[in-house]
Amino acid sequence: MRIKFISTLFVCVLVGLFSMAVYGQKGKSNLLGTVKTNDGSAASHVTVSLKGISTQTDENGRFVFRSLAAGTYQVTVSAVGVKSVQLDVQVKEGDNQMNTIVISESASQLQEVAISTYKSSNNKPATLGKVAIAPRDLPQSVQIITSEVIQDQQADRLGDVMKNVNGVALGANRGSVGENFYARGYSLGANNVFKNGARTSIGGSPEASTLESVEVLKGSAALLYGGVTGGAVVNMITKKPKFEQGGEVAFRTGSYGQYKPTVDLYGPIDDKFAFRIIGTGEKAESFRDQVESKRFYINPSLLYKANENTEILFQADYLSSNYTPDFGIGTVNNKIVDLGRNKFINTPWAYNKTNTTTIQLNGNHKFNEFWKLNVVAAYQSYDRDYYGAERPVGTAAGIAPRALTRSKIQEYTYNQQLNLTGTFKALGIKNTLLVGVDADQSRTTSNGFNFINKAGQRVSTFSYESVNLFDPTTYYGSGFMPTTVAVSETLTPVYRYGAFIQNLFEITSKFKALAGIRYTDQKSARIVPVALSNVPVALPTATKFDDAFSPKLGLVYEPFKTTSIYVSYANNFTINTGQDIYGAALKPSIIDQYEGGIKNDFWGGRLSVNATYYVIKNANFAQMALFKADGSTNADANVKEFSGSTQSDGFELDVKGSLAKGLNIMAGYAYNYMRYTSTLAASGIVEGERVVGTTKHTGNATLFYTVQNGAVKGLKLGASAFYTGDRNGGRNTNKSGTSSGIIPLKAFTTVDLSAGYSWRKISLLAKISNLTNELNYFVHENYSVNPIPPRQFLTTLSYKL
Repeated sequence: MRIKFISTLFVCVLVGLFSMAVYGQKGKSNLLGTVKTNDGSAASHVTVSLKGISTQTDENGRFVFRSLAAGTYQVTVSAVGVKSVQLDVQVKEGDNQMNTIVISESASQLQEVAISTYKSSNNKPATLGKVAIAPRDLPQSVQIITSEVIQDQQADRLGDVMKNVNGVALGANRGSVGENFYARGYSLGANNVFKNGARTSIGGSPEASTLESVEVLKGSAALLYGGVTGGAVVNMITKKPKFEQGGEVAFRTGSYGQYKPTVDLYGPIDDKFAFRIIGTGEKAESFRDQVESKRFYINPSLLYKANENTEILFQADYLSSNYTPDFGIGTVNNKIVDLGRNKFINTPWAYNKTNTTTIQLNGNHKFNEFWKLNVVAAYQSYDRDYYGAERPVGTAAGIAPRALTRSKIQEYTYNQQLNLTGTFKALGIKNTLLVGVDADQSRTTSNGFNFINKAGQRVSTFSYESVNLFDPTTYYGSGFMPTTVAVSETLTPVYRYGAFIQNLFEITSKFKALAGIRYTDQKSARIVPVALSNVPVALPTATKFDDAFSPKLGLVYEPFKTTSIYVSYANNFTINTGQDIYGAALKPSIIDQYEGGIKNDFWGGRLSVNATYYVIKNANFAQMALFKADGSTNADANVKEFSGSTQSDGFELDVKGSLAKGLNIMAGYAYNYMRYTSTLAASGIVEGERVVGTTKHTGNATLFYTVQNGAVKGLKLGASAFYTGDRNGGRNTNKSGTSSGIIPLKAFTTVDLSAGYSWRKISLLAKISNLTNELNYFVHENYSVNPIPPRQFLTTLSYKL
C-alpha cells in the first residue's frame, strides 16, 4: 500500500509539471550556442560563463543559458590548458542563437589536455543517468573511470578497472572464467552490467584496453533500468568515431608469455560519416601450470551526422575468449592449505570457449535546445562451450573427487529503449524531465549431456580419477577424455518491459529535488525441456509473471557552488522462486535503500572529495515456510514465506584530482557490513554473520605524474595500491549445523609501480604489479580457491598515427 501511494503521488506531480511545460517557455530570454575546435569538432565539457554564472558544453559542444534579462553580456569560453575566448553578445527577449565559437585548439590537442588531468567527475554527466544532469545535482553516488586511468594502469580486463571503484569488490572468480563483483553487499549479476547503455554478458571477461570509460552508478538504479540488484550498475563505454584522421598502434607484452597487439584507426569518410575500428589479439600463459588464454577482439563503429540535430551511431564488437578453466587449489577439510601458487588440479584437457557478439544502434535527435529524443536498439549473442572437472574439495587426507561437467549454453538478448528528455520552467521552478520506455528479451538454450565411458557405455555421470591434493603426481590422472552426447535441450525465455518518469526540480539555485517512478513487468515464460534421446527430462515449468513499482526521491542542498549535500530513498526488487503456502507464485521482494552524502570540489575543481553513507534493508526476504496452510509442518523447500530480513550498512569515500599539471591522484575507501538479521529459527542462516563474498573494508590509491617541461619532459611515474579487507569464503553457517562452514580470508594489499616515457608520437610504459609478491585467494563457496597473481611485469609500446 505504501509503495502504491508513493507511486500515485509521484505520477500526479510529474505529469502535472509536464503539462505546464509549454507555458513555462513563454516570455523568457535564453542564450544558446555551440563551441567547436579549430578543426570543426565539438568541444565537449569546456566551461562557458557570463556575468557570474557558468555552464559546460555537452557532448556536441552545445550550451544554453536560461531566464536571462535582455541586455549585453560578455561570454567567456575556458578550460584547463585552453586559451580563453571572450566576446560580447546582445540578448533580446526570446531565444537567442549565437554564432559558433571556435577555440584555437584542435580536437587532438583538447584530448591531450584531458589526458593530462583526471578531471572532477562531479560536473560531467554519466551516460548511465540517461539525462544530462551533473553528478553534483544527483542524490546518488557516481564514479567514472576514464580512459586515461585505464591506459596508465594498462588494464586488460573489466576486473582490472573495477579495482579503482571503491565499494565494488571482486568476491569470487569461479573457475577463473567467471568474475563475481559485489557492491554494497549485493552481487552484480548479468543484469547489472551494461555496454553503451544496453545489458551485456560478462562471460569471457570483457575487454578493457579499448574502453573510453567505465561508469558506475552506485546504489539502486531500478528506476532507470528495472530488474537490477541494489548494489550498483556498471556501464562500459567503447571508443567512438571522430571527424578527424588519427589512430594508434600498440604492442603489450609481459610475464608468462603475454603478447597483445592493438590497432585503433578512426577518421571521416565524408562530411556526414565517420568511422572507427579497434582490434586486438592476445595470447598468454599463466603463473598457473597448464593454464593459457587466447583472445581476439574487434570493435567497428560508424557515426552518421544527418545534420546538427540528428545523429545515428552504429557500434558492434566481437570477442572470442578461450581460457583454461581453473578452480585453483581447492580446500582440505574446508580449509585453505598452501599447496603452491602454481598447482593446477583440473583435467589436463579442460577447456572453456566463449564467443560474444554485440550490435547496437543509438539515435539522437534534438527537437530544439530543450527537448531531445534518444532511441537504442541492441542485440547480443553469447555462447559458452565448457568441459572439465569441478569442485576440488578434499577430505582431511587431501582426497578430492573430480566429477566431470560438460555444458553448452547459447544466449540471445535484445534490448530496446526510448528516452525523451527536456528542460522547462513551470511555476518559477526549472525542471529537467526524463520519460522513458524500454524492453528486454532473452532466450537461453542449454544442453544436458551423457558421457561415453571407457567401455563404450553411455552414463549420466563420470568421475575423473580422484586427486590427492598433497601429491602432485596424482594431478594429471589418466588423461582419458570421454566423449559426450547431448541428451536434452532447455530453452529459457525471459521478457521484461518497463516505463518510467523522472524529474529534477531546481526549486532555487541551492535547493533541488529529484523524484521518479518506474513500473516493471517481467514474464518468465514456460520452460519445456526437450529430450534429444531416450533419457528422462524435467517436467515443464509454469509461466511466471512479476511486476513492481520502483520509486525514488532525493533532496539536494548546495550551500556553495562547489558543495552539494543530499539524502535519498529508492528501492529495487528481486524475483523470487517457489510458491506461497496457498500455491500462488511468490511475489518479488522489495528492497529499500536510504542514502546520504556530500560532494565537494576544491581549488577550482582540481580536487574532488565525496562521501556517502547508506542503509539497505530487505524486510521481506523469502525463506522456507514453517507451516502449510492447514497448520501442519512444512518440509517442502519450494514453499516459502516472507519471514526473513537482511540489512547492509556502509560508508564510501572518493578522492580524485589534479593538484598540478601532470600530477593526478585517485583514491577511495569503502566499508560494508551485509548480514542476515532474521532467519528461520531452526534451519536459517546465523544472524549477524557477514554474507559470504562481501568484503568488510576496501581501499585504493593511484598517483601518476608526467613531467611537463625540461630535459625529461614526457617522463611518467606512477604507483597504485589496492587493499582488500577481511571477508568470508565457504558457505554461511546455518543454525542446524549442516553447512560446510565459513572459510575466513585475511586482508591483503597489492602495490603496482609504473614508469614510462613519451617522445613525439612514441610512448613506452612499464609496470611491475604486486611488487611485494603478496599471496592471497579469492574463494567461490568452498572449492574454487584461486590464488591472486604473483609479482609480474608488463610493458606497452605505442605509436600515434
